[in-house]
Amino acid sequence: MFVVTGGAGFIGSAVVWKLNAEGIDDILVVDRLGDTEKWRNLVPLRYRDYLHKDRFLERVVEDRVPFPVEGVIHMGACSSTTERDGDYLMENNFHYSCRVAEWAVAKGVPMIYASSAATYGDGSLGFSDNDALSGRLRPLNLYGYSKQLFDLWVLRKGWETRLAGLRFFNVFGPNEFHKGEMRSVVIKSFEQIRDTGKVRLFRSHRPAWGDGDQMRDFVYVKDAVDVVWWLVQHPEVRGIFNVGTGKARTWNDLVKAVFRAAGKAPSIEYVEMPLSIRDQYQYFTEAKMEKLARAGCPVSFRSLEDSVADYVGGYLLARDPHLK
Repeated sequence: MFVVTGGAGFIGSAVVWKLNAEGIDDILVVDRLGDTEKWRNLVPLRYRDYLHKDRFLERVVEDRVPFPVEGVIHMGACSSTTERDGDYLMENNFHYSCRVAEWAVAKGVPMIYASSAATYGDGSLGFSDNDALSGRLRPLNLYGYSKQLFDLWVLRKGWETRLAGLRFFNVFGPNEFHKGEMRSVVIKSFEQIRDTGKVRLFRSHRPAWGDGDQMRDFVYVKDAVDVVWWLVQHPEVRGIFNVGTGKARTWNDLVKAVFRAAGKAPSIEYVEMPLSIRDQYQYFTEAKMEKLARAGCPVSFRSLEDSVADYVGGYLLARDPHLK
């Protein structure tokens, strides 16, 4: 059985979708549904059982997992970059991951986990996934710090040879509808175009950058889970890897691709960036992908335009934001 933590969330449910596509449905989904709408991500998917995240952790800590586990794909975490409760992030993102990893290593169970490009902070040290850089990074928010702590914990224990960590860059695509303000600009732009005919983007507050010309490495969720699947097939490959296209694009590029996919002429309005995020705002991210390539991963990443066209045309215009 495969265990997918965060299995009802954005990337986690996409992992379950990918496993289903490969003929696998012996899956335990671990999550906390609460009163959210993310349960809808599970409706089209096939899996053996669901378990609340706290109950799963209890079984792990007490070594009472009652079935053989073929692999753990640990995507569960609070992914809000604006979360201010540091104690919650320490328990939910850091300590939870440590306990699951300790169990997986002790049992010899392959484990893949989600890290984040938020660990790179303002990008002043670059975006290399060389392990020697990890301890020098300075994340800009608590979420990024919680992810960095686990990466560093793995490295201190020498378990980068036992676990596979994935620093996801700006992932977008189906199954993200429930994420509120943490949804991608693709779906937010689509909704603005639908409702108002225009899109609002943040002005630049740095002279070197034009309005809307801030850049991100945007990666489609289908490509991201192709990397996960390749690692499932290759348990001998371990380490901490970036997952991005390796090619930064501007917010203007992204929004124009959404307009094009929606069949509308571009109309962009630039608005002031809130003071609450201005000092934490990344103006540029771009994954260095050589390490994953050297490991032999053959996944090719779609262009921004092709990814947006698939998402908008296949899901958002169809009024069904779910992978199935």
